[in-house]
Amino acid sequence: MRQITCAVFLFAAGLTAQGQEWRQWSPRPEVAPKYSRAGDELTLEGAGNPGVFGGWEQVLTGIQPGQWYRLTGQYRAAGLGYEPLQVPVKLDWQNAQGRRTGQPDYPWQVKSAGEWRMVSLEAPAPEGATSAHLQLLLQNAPQGRVSWKGWKLEAIAAPKARPVKVAAIRLHPRGPDPVSRFLELSDAKAPQGTDVILLPEGITVVGTGKTYADVAEPVPGPTTQRLGELARRKGSWVVAGLYEREGHLIYNTAVLIDRAGRYVGRYRKVYIPREELEGGITPGSDFPVFQADFGKVGMMICWDVQYADPARGLALRGAELILMPIWGGNETLAKARAIENHLFLASSGYDFPSLILDPAGETLARTEDDGTVALSTIDLNRRYLDPWLGDMKARYFRELRGDVTVDPAGRK
Repeated sequence: MRQITCAVFLFAAGLTAQGQEWRQWSPRPEVAPKYSRAGDELTLEGAGNPGVFGGWEQVLTGIQPGQWYRLTGQYRAAGLGYEPLQVPVKLDWQNAQGRRTGQPDYPWQVKSAGEWRMVSLEAPAPEGATSAHLQLLLQNAPQGRVSWKGWKLEAIAAPKARPVKVAAIRLHPRGPDPVSRFLELSDAKAPQGTDVILLPEGITVVGTGKTYADVAEPVPGPTTQRLGELARRKGSWVVAGLYEREGHLIYNTAVLIDRAGRYVGRYRKVYIPREELEGGITPGSDFPVFQADFGKVGMMICWDVQYADPARGLALRGAELILMPIWGGNETLAKARAIENHLFLASSGYDFPSLILDPAGETLARTEDDGTVALSTIDLNRRYLDPWLGDMKARYFRELRGDVTVDPAGRK
């Protein structure tokens, strides 16, 4: 491929480009995209080629091993079926011999900025790295068109640890007022300084012998008020499952309360098993993510863990920690959800352990003893690297085939 000089990369101090040129790259001429440049924009087009794969590349020297770097840039695209897969950006670290060292990093977090999208990545240069090979690509997008501009790689300070102390309650009360039992145990066993107190599913119905309709209430309402009082006493965020009434509808809902005792938001259980459908529960239809003062959290409830898309939806929206009130279920699948989405997951249950999992699926805390608490401090800024594959969180979401759907009837 011929080389085109194009000064659209903004260089940080100490970094230089080899020849200050963007080069055209593709693994084979048959699948190369159509290249063009207008002002400071580099453009790629699929030109009707279903196998299109290629893009613009540049090598930056002056990289220091162990130093953290921030890569930022912008793109705008059209004609795509699944954007994260079809317009990947790859930062490949190289040693003095020009060979790969460590594993490539992929910016996958995207924010909208008008017609443009902002892409960013923060990562340390691996051992032996002296340069960084940047590629801006178009992949398997025959009708696709993407323009790139404003790319910058700059040295930054290593991020500080972001510790979050999580307490997952284990209690199966029996009696007319289970909520009081949960509040008493949380007051007694969740240490002061706990960031999140997690309670199980259905805390207003468990052990009472009542129906969903008997205990359903507005949200916010009486139970969120009581949970707010706990949150204020402990200075903690609180998540708990209850039954919500809205008009004639009843939802299996998880609520989020902040440290000041204020109701922040809710998640309505999307996957409803037949037992709950027969009990009159209506399914939810969204996977909201909430910004806490320590990071982004999402919620799942019980049967959701049987299916891949609730955790995936939360992760795609930036959740770093999933908080899951649960009754009973498959512990192996809970580990799978943490592993495949590369995030922390905590559960509080009755016929399921109260546990805290890390992004590698390792159990940090676990209890099945009634009246106890699973307690662990997690670090949301810790990188979990596969020794052979690198940072799989970024790679997973860049390679996820969100464009492939299946018609159960076999129709295309």
